[in-house]
Amino acid sequence: MSDTLFPDLDGDPGERPRARAVRRGFVIRTDGAARGNPGPASLGAALYDLARPDARDDRAAPDASISDYLGVQTNNVAEYTGVVRALELAADLGAREVHLLLDSKLIVEQLAGRWRVKDAKLIPLWTAARKTLVGFDRWSAAHVPRAQNSVADALANEAIDRVASGGPASVVRRPGG
Repeated sequence: MSDTLFPDLDGDPGERPRARAVRRGFVIRTDGAARGNPGPASLGAALYDLARPDARDDRAAPDASISDYLGVQTNNVAEYTGVVRALELAADLGAREVHLLLDSKLIVEQLAGRWRVKDAKLIPLWTAARKTLVGFDRWSAAHVPRAQNSVADALANEAIDRVASGGPASVVRRPGG
C-alpha cells in the first residue's frame, strides 16, 4: 500500500506515470423513429470522438453507436430516449465534453431552457438528460437539418426493421468494437 499522496507516481523514478484513458469528448447525433405516433419506436445515436478531424462530418462513420428498439412510443419519447442513452454512453466512455447535433428543435430548445417541457411523458427524460449533462465539463446542443442526421436516422430505423425480422432489440457498438 502506498504511503504517499500520489500513489500513481510510486515506483521506478525513471518510469513515466501511466495516464488514465479519458476521452476528451464526443460530437453526438441522435434520432428517434416512430412508425405511427405512437407506434413501433426506436432510437439511433452516433458518437464521434472530438479528436477526429471529421467529428462534425455528418457522413463519417461513428466511433460508437446505439440502435435500440423501444416498443410502442411517441416520436418525441424516442428522440429524448436517444439523447439520454447517448449521453450515458459518452459519460461511461469517460467524456468530459459533448456536443449534441440534433434534428429535433424541440429537444435543443428544451435542453437549453428556452422552451418549457409540457408533455408529462417527456419530463423524466428531460430531467435525466439535464442530470447527465451537468456531469460534463462542457456541453452544447444545436439544431441541424434532418439531412445532416442520416447516420442516426438509419440506426433508429435499423432497430425497428431488425426486431421485425426477429433480431435483437438493442445493438450498442463501443470504440474499438
